[in-house]
Amino acid sequence: MRNNNKKKAPKVCYFSTNNVAIDYKDAITLKMFITPQAKIVASRRTGTRANHQRNLSKAMKRARFLSIIPYVTR
Repeated sequence: MRNNNKKKAPKVCYFSTNNVAIDYKDAITLKMFITPQAKIVASRRTGTRANHQRNLSKAMKRARFLSIIPYVTR
């Protein structure tokens, strides 16, 4: 049986707390939210708000189209 009595720290939205705008040209910020296989990380794991997660996925798709971040990694 698992012990579920441990309290986890609440996940907070990176963009709300740091007052950062989501921009498709900012590759450094976008790379924080992709896995080593270049998949977009779910908001359950990162703690981003739903509105910011939608804007983040749009920005990643634009950056991929313009070859700023890769579609896949080797």
